[in-house]
Amino acid sequence: MPRFISTVTSIGSHEARVLWGTSLRVARLFLSFKSVLVCVGILTLTILSTSGLPSTIAIRLENQQGAHPIFKVVGWDQIGQISTQSARFGMDQWQALFAVYVDSGSFEDALPPMLGSYRIEDEALIFQARFPLQPGLRYRAVFTSASEPIILRFEIPKSEAIVSTTVEHVYPSTDRLPENQLKFYLHFSAPMSRGEAYTRIHLLDERGEPVDFPFLELDEELWDREGKRLTLLFDPGRIKRGLVPYEEVGPSITEGENYALVIDRDWRDAQGNSLKQDFKKFFSVIAADRETPDPKSWLLNAPQAGSLQPLSVEFPEPLDHELLMRLLEIMDPQGNFVEGSIQVDRHETRWQFTPQEPWREGDYSLSVDTTLEDLAGNRVNRLFEVDVFERIEERITTTTVSLPFQVLPRQ
Repeated sequence: MPRFISTVTSIGSHEARVLWGTSLRVARLFLSFKSVLVCVGILTLTILSTSGLPSTIAIRLENQQGAHPIFKVVGWDQIGQISTQSARFGMDQWQALFAVYVDSGSFEDALPPMLGSYRIEDEALIFQARFPLQPGLRYRAVFTSASEPIILRFEIPKSEAIVSTTVEHVYPSTDRLPENQLKFYLHFSAPMSRGEAYTRIHLLDERGEPVDFPFLELDEELWDREGKRLTLLFDPGRIKRGLVPYEEVGPSITEGENYALVIDRDWRDAQGNSLKQDFKKFFSVIAADRETPDPKSWLLNAPQAGSLQPLSVEFPEPLDHELLMRLLEIMDPQGNFVEGSIQVDRHETRWQFTPQEPWREGDYSLSVDTTLEDLAGNRVNRLFEVDVFERIEERITTTTVSLPFQVLPRQ
């Protein structure tokens, strides 16, 4: 009886070996049963010749976690001959020789080969995949030599999900919002997946019932570059008086009522893991705000010269958090911008600026871009609730308001 031994080692060495005894006929018989080998690293087929000397053909998987994993066929005695002919090979010829597939489990419903590039290097036939391997998927490597195809299956194990992404902040941070509230900013601790926002975010009334279509659902969600901050807009049609949705349906949130903004933990981050927990923001609704912010009503607390004390600016109402972070600037006595860091706190009613270098004695100014908004979207120089059919200017101009303050000598 010919001797046959099959072993699949633990993934510690990432190697699977199939030993075939005394005859190639037995090896071919074994392949005809389409045996399944499951491993992650190196797939090796060893054939014992009639002389007892082993001839090893190995398929090695390298750079498994990289963007372009590499498969190598080594130990093939015809590699030199193929090397001289490979310059004339087209993709079909390469794939007929060696190909890697996502394994559907059925040869009848086989998926096309993975895309990538081929080359001969250091006595090895190399296939470099164009895309990374996906954890949890099974793959099939097929190497066709002069005899029978060598068919080996393997699986990239799915890494254990690390559930750590949370909702870090929701702005406005106050729990009292105007009836014509314009937007929320949702800040996450890690990049999030796209396309799920409007199914994972809910607005509930005080009875726990969902509010129908409170938000403007855009085809392209409003994410920052990192994918960590989402801008969520209330439907403007239910904010501006005189529009059909406002007159027939009413505002999304109503003065005197209580609500909860709910974010599902089933929302997945960019790595495919769900949020660590649900998030809820409870708030009550006050009267609509239909007045523009007035910088003349702001209180500036000037620092002393020679110090790194922050300039503190206090507002009579909460303003838009994200715009506060970029639309206010400090000008020195020579008219140059002052470098420093910004902090917004007290539910967005205080803005603080700390300079990189100590203040110098003299006349400074706070430059305020007039596109700065309050919670209802009212700008410094314009109400949000304007005639929506008015003519749009061809050129968008930026204007600023300057608020002077003086840095005095240290007392």
